[in-house]
Amino acid sequence: MSWWVRMMLVVAVALIPGAFVLLLAYISTRTMWERWRLAQVQARTSGTPVSFWDVLASVELKDLVRQARAAL
Repeated sequence: MSWWVRMMLVVAVALIPGAFVLLLAYISTRTMWERWRLAQVQARTSGTPVSFWDVLASVELKDLVRQARAAL
């Protein structure tokens, strides 16, 4: 993500009411997408199916914080 998009995101969160919720949704989606890709790779190697609920159960707060730092 380029620096100007990051700055727009920071300004939006600071100025627009409800933008914090939008930021949380973006971070959660980004985290879930990354975990889904990792689960798919592991499922291919082990041959076991993976579901959305398995991925959702594996997400931890530290993953969300890591993605928030990467997003901003």
